[in-house]
Amino acid sequence: MRSKALRALGAMAVVLGGLGAFAGSSAAISQATVLRVRVGGDQAQTRIVLDLDRSVVAKLSADGYSDQRLVLSLPGARAADGLQGGRQGLVKAWLIDHPSSGARLQIDLAAGATVARRFLLPPADGVEHYRYVVDLIPQGAAPREVAPTATFTAYEKAVAKGRSPEQAAGKAMKIAKGSTKSRPLSLKKVVVIDAGHGGHDPGARGAKGWEKDINLAAALALKDRLEGSGRYKVVMTRDSDAYVPLDSRVRIAQRANADLFISLHSDSGPDANVSGASVYTLSDQASARAQKFVTKDDWFMKASLARGGVSDILFDLTQRATRNRSAAFAQMLVAEIEPHTNLLRRSHRDAGFMVLLAPNVPAVLLEMGFVTNGADEALLRDPRRRGRLMDAVGDSIDSYFAETTRLATR
Repeated sequence: MRSKALRALGAMAVVLGGLGAFAGSSAAISQATVLRVRVGGDQAQTRIVLDLDRSVVAKLSADGYSDQRLVLSLPGARAADGLQGGRQGLVKAWLIDHPSSGARLQIDLAAGATVARRFLLPPADGVEHYRYVVDLIPQGAAPREVAPTATFTAYEKAVAKGRSPEQAAGKAMKIAKGSTKSRPLSLKKVVVIDAGHGGHDPGARGAKGWEKDINLAAALALKDRLEGSGRYKVVMTRDSDAYVPLDSRVRIAQRANADLFISLHSDSGPDANVSGASVYTLSDQASARAQKFVTKDDWFMKASLARGGVSDILFDLTQRATRNRSAAFAQMLVAEIEPHTNLLRRSHRDAGFMVLLAPNVPAVLLEMGFVTNGADEALLRDPRRRGRLMDAVGDSIDSYFAETTRLATR
């Protein structure tokens, strides 16, 4: 482990030492900040510009649940809270939020809009910051020839009139706020709830039935609790008695750009006297298996060097941050559910469960109690008591995101 860490630090020093061709990779390790977002143009062509204090590696993908939403992920980056805007040209609305892996720009597009090109501009021609540019055009249209530094916004117009960059940014923000009439994107966090087992995989057998039914009832109760708060977009891996392969559950979380994944299960054992809930996060020994959920399009693959270890370093850093966030949430979860159920003596455990393997999604597996214990099964089958337990789980999710938001905006 020590030699691996030294190798990683040595490789990182090489990257940070000035491989100009791979500035994006090195900057992803050193946290970039989104200074502002500017949108300009018309229905023929619209340009989105992210002003950054340093280079970034970015990944553009579809939302997975909306054909007209694009997601630009900026791993390791951060941004001020509340950056969002309304309709401009081919953009209906946009916002920046903070999933576990960094900053994320979400863009709602007008029907038929598509990305013509995107590129990163280094500081030049009197501009002291980096600019990540995304050009949008209608499908089937040819992109107009536009100078790389053109941005069509009030920002440049204000600078041209002699205002300082700070004054220009304020002016552009006022104009953007004044022209925002469409409803902006929601700042809701995405929580994936996984009801364990299902279909021909019933799970453990209790005195009054199968684990899969308890898990689904609890998952639906948690879904109601979260959606009732108005703060979350909830994605279910299953909402009926259906079988979903374990690796598919991880992919569902990844496609949803999940901010948190929670898998609900009911424990079992040969001793009917054993009772209590426990929470699992991914073990260090199982972490290498997460590589199977990395595709050639993931940002840490895009950042790889031909013969270097940068992609491995970035993957390791991302996964380590994810495990830390998972552990932080697990501690909050244990604290919230303790008044509502018994806990095992060692209530926070680690394991190599498949559903915990997404390298960039904080994840926990909650064993809500033992179906082989009469008292635990009675609690989990009682809608009222089960509801109180899921309310406590919802409280822990509220606390987790309140803390991550506080840290992101410090």
